[in-house]
Amino acid sequence: MTIDIDFIGDDVHPNPLHKSIMQIAREMQIHVEPVPLERFIPLPRGNEKRIIRIGQFGNMEVFVADPYSIALSKLDRGLDTDFDDLLFLIQNHHVDMDEFERILREALPYAHKFDFDPDIIEHLQELKNRLK
Repeated sequence: MTIDIDFIGDDVHPNPLHKSIMQIAREMQIHVEPVPLERFIPLPRGNEKRIIRIGQFGNMEVFVADPYSIALSKLDRGLDTDFDDLLFLIQNHHVDMDEFERILREALPYAHKFDFDPDIIEHLQELKNRLK
């Protein structure tokens, strides 16, 4: 269950497709939000190979972003709902904890270029506690 649908897009200068998606969603009373993921986190190496194809709908093909990129952004934000999402990703084998920790270690040197929460390592420990 979710209260909104995020999609990879520019939240400041949406392109025509994204504007159409937001307009149709408003008309259908669905909350959607463009998320410029690459501005929030250092995208993990190989992220483009880990996207998940959902399907073809008319002339639009739909994918889910790299689960490790999603997990990194969720860990950074660290809300209770984010931890729920992280547990879902791990327990459903979309994210392997060892690989996720490796990706986090690779991302940390670039944290200053992004708006990483300084407590992200504490968030990682909280995630591990919730996995027990």
